[in-house]
Amino acid sequence: MKMAIEAAKEGFKNDIGGPFGAVIVKDQEIISIGCNNVTSTNDPTAHAEVVAIRKACEKLGSFQLNECILYTSCEPCPMCLGAIYWARPKAVYYACEAQDASDVGFDDSFIYDEIKLPFNKRSIPFKQVGRAEGLIVFKEWTEKVNRIDY
Repeated sequence: MKMAIEAAKEGFKNDIGGPFGAVIVKDQEIISIGCNNVTSTNDPTAHAEVVAIRKACEKLGSFQLNECILYTSCEPCPMCLGAIYWARPKAVYYACEAQDASDVGFDDSFIYDEIKLPFNKRSIPFKQVGRAEGLIVFKEWTEKVNRIDY
């Protein structure tokens, strides 16, 4: 956890991004360290957890982190939470709470509120188009013999 917190500190002190850090460990070996890179890369998905997950998956040659533990300096935001569940680590440890992040200007509560709303009530309009064409791709996927399920 100390390394995740240190990554958070180094990230913002070096103008890489916001005050968030993450470390992924497997078999007591550090696999990856990530800090928030949003502002330095102009990538809104470059949160510390996502950066660490990408690095770990690349290093391990796997799209899942089943035997790994993720340490993060703050309770994950909704995007990172989704990425964590897709990566499937065996545990996550966090230091600060979402409210602590909100108190310093990183408030994710509006996203949780939006998720609960039907598409037609969300602040960003969502319109369904091309479903029939999209379903063809899904059908072809289900028929693919050598697909890798995840």
